[in-house]
Amino acid sequence: MQKARLTEQAPVFLVSNLMESVAYWQDSLGFKARLYGEPADFAILRRDNAFMMLSQKPADHEIVPHWKIKDKLWNAYFWVDDAKALFEEFSANGAKIDYGLCEQPYRVLEFGIQDPDGHDIAFGQDLE
Repeated sequence: MQKARLTEQAPVFLVSNLMESVAYWQDSLGFKARLYGEPADFAILRRDNAFMMLSQKPADHEIVPHWKIKDKLWNAYFWVDDAKALFEEFSANGAKIDYGLCEQPYRVLEFGIQDPDGHDIAFGQDLE
């Protein structure tokens, strides 16, 4: 019997302003969005085979990005085939760069951005 395969994944972020976050992911990062709810309170974004889900936070909820709990911990990590080209694209599109392109000791060419709520998102290219 063949084992089931995982085919894709989607981190889910709570966001303080869904439409502002969707605009950022579309305009700065090149994702396409589908909105759900009336008014919209949930979005599924896609770029190539990478997905991201955003949900409007409850009014009384405080968003705390992982790096505020543990230093240098991301909220999401995307593997890419050309980190340099993606870094240049995101920079040109006004993405908030958290840290620039660098080769990590774990043999990954990587950079990080932040979304409007301060979530850290890294993009890395395996150099092995």
